Amino acid sequence: MSEQVKAAVFMGPHTPFEIREFPVTATPAGYGRSRLIASGVCGTDLHFWRGTLAVGAPSIVGHEFVGKLEDADPAEAAQYGLKVGDNVIADIAVPCGKCPLCLSGDEANCVNMGVTNGGSIDEAPYLWGGYTEVNYTPLANLVKIPDELDPKTVAAFACPGPTAMHAFKLAARAGIRIADMNVAVVQGLGPVGSYAALYLKAIGVKKVYAVAYHITDEKRARYNALGLDGIYDLEVMGDDGVIELLSKENGGLGVDLVFEASGSPKAVPVGMTVLRNRGVYLVPGQYSNAGGITIQPQLITFKALQIIGSSQYDLGDVSAYLDFLCAHPGCQDIIRKISDAYPVDKVNKAFEDALAGKNIKTLLVNRCGK
Repeated sequence: MSEQVKAAVFMGPHTPFEIREFPVTATPAGYGRSRLIASGVCGTDLHFWRGTLAVGAPSIVGHEFVGKLEDADPAEAAQYGLKVGDNVIADIAVPCGKCPLCLSGDEANCVNMGVTNGGSIDEAPYLWGGYTEVNYTPLANLVKIPDELDPKTVAAFACPGPTAMHAFKLAARAGIRIADMNVAVVQGLGPVGSYAALYLKAIGVKKVYAVAYHITDEKRARYNALGLDGIYDLEVMGDDGVIELLSKENGGLGVDLVFEASGSPKAVPVGMTVLRNRGVYLVPGQYSNAGGITIQPQLITFKALQIIGSSQYDLGDVSAYLDFLCAHPGCQDIIRKISDAYPVDKVNKAFEDALAGKNIKTLLVNRCGK
């Protein structure tokens, strides 16, 4: 009898996940089978549950799977620098390689993007997504985690890290030198915002502030691990209070960079207002249709703002994330302090806490992990 493993099956918006068992089957050619170490709950997954982004059901969602490669054809794995026993990140993006963006080297914004986790749970090997104790992913989409990094820690920002890295890469392509900036502001301290704040401090931005909403004492204690120069609560200060404070930076000119990671449309006019002339607005956070908002478009003109949108990431951004962690080993301790882990069969509790804003980063782990 084949081994049975658990997976959390998404049943549709506002509906509890079902815990089902699936058999571990033969690994298809070109694929690797990995055993779960930790798999992140992404903001995208929360949007699926809320119904603000569409995904099929029943299905195994999740795209932040980190595991130990336990089965693959040795020769095929070697083509990708992999071997059984490696800790790996499973990257779901499959660019077409043929569209104008792919041909220009911008695979992250492929207009015909495919995914590795879209297979049916009714067809072997069943376990394509992230919310499962065993995962099957094409070897071409597995990225080896360096031995010096703790894989569970890496899992905390396996998607948020590359997401932010891609936004920073797009800024660099536009000739923007973020490390030389005096003042940066991160809007939102969820996973993407927390990683962005951590990164900005680590690379030497002189002052890094964060703006969030409803900061409990417990959350503030965790945020403090990021070492920021100020953390401002919109619930307490309001938009006007935050704008007044941040507009005083750079001798009254405003801030150099705003990184939008809150997902709230209301954050956008605040970000535009506090930026100085020629300020940079990176916007990877508006990832669902949460409604419209009135902005003052003349600010774009008169301030000559540099506004850069960013959504997906590519394999190079995953490698850049891992390189950053290797170069800044102290960041691993910080990441561990802001992560909460749940076994796969406790996925509904994990979502309950994540949706209630109790966690900064939520992870699903194997039954032996905690």
